[in-house]
Amino acid sequence: MKLLDQLGITYPIIQAPMAGGATTPELIAAVSNFGGLGSLGAGMTAPAALNSQIDAIKTLTERPFMVNLMVLSDHDASTFDTSMPDWLTQYYREHHIEAALPDRPAQSFAEQLQVLYENPVSVVSFTFGIVSIEQVQRLQQLGTCVIGTANHPLEAQAWAEIGADAVCLQGMEAGGHRGGWLPESEADPLGLLTLIGQTRACTDIPLIASGGIMTGQGIRAVQASGAQLAQLGTAFLTTDESGINDIYTQALLDAGLGNRSTETRLTRLFSGKQARGLVNNYLLNFAVFDKKDELPPYPQLNAMTSPMRANAAKNEDAEHLSLWAGQGVTQVRQERAITLLERLVQEL
Repeated sequence: MKLLDQLGITYPIIQAPMAGGATTPELIAAVSNFGGLGSLGAGMTAPAALNSQIDAIKTLTERPFMVNLMVLSDHDASTFDTSMPDWLTQYYREHHIEAALPDRPAQSFAEQLQVLYENPVSVVSFTFGIVSIEQVQRLQQLGTCVIGTANHPLEAQAWAEIGADAVCLQGMEAGGHRGGWLPESEADPLGLLTLIGQTRACTDIPLIASGGIMTGQGIRAVQASGAQLAQLGTAFLTTDESGINDIYTQALLDAGLGNRSTETRLTRLFSGKQARGLVNNYLLNFAVFDKKDELPPYPQLNAMTSPMRANAAKNEDAEHLSLWAGQGVTQVRQERAITLLERLVQEL
């Protein structure tokens, strides 16, 4: 069975599950009702809130949609075992920002997953790691399709071996956090078409392509290379239904209009894990510290920089926000999600 039919969607378009509030129930429902696959980025969502969001989406659409979780160990999600970097402490002191840390750096993955056992959805995807074969089978027994994320062919192979229904291959062009977990995925980040080709050579698991795709022609290109579906994130960030704040939206639109630098960069400075975003003053001023062995890991640094990002949002300061965006950012438009979807299908 083709993945399109297995997922129950009409068009080979997945709206990427971007955590942090971008993927509102309205955006997800708009995509799913059109015939694509809307997706909730829930990796940073408390379990009770996740359950409520799933219920809200189910009131807006009867079509399939996806929930995405970040795979974190209990220790990683609950423990601060590194101190805040001196340069970040100094930044908070100089800008009179209270930098109180939460009790834990991230939500409990086990509790989030339990929500999906008790309130099943059509599709679940995972990023930042891999789950067990027992967890995959339990979800599938509930009628849920399971999708892994990979930045390297070895990661895709690992998902195939535990029985996942598909793998989303995330090329180095993709905005936001990289979903891989093996050292090989960071040593030499692969472009999307190369990643598809190398993965296709070592496994026959159905593939979803993600990274820099902004048009119907881009979708056709990845299909011709061996992927069945395309996952688009940056293109949906500036739609009317997106949940990002106005400062972030304007920065993306300014990049599209040429009113600010269009340079994107892979960085660990915001969260401790590699992620691609627009270059701003924070990335430039602290670039010397953007080294794996000098930064607290994810999710600890993510929690540590949260006060800075909250202060930046309050003060309409795009230079200290995480402006996640893929390399296709110059093609963003301010429009309704259905307008974007209709254009993609027309181009297809």
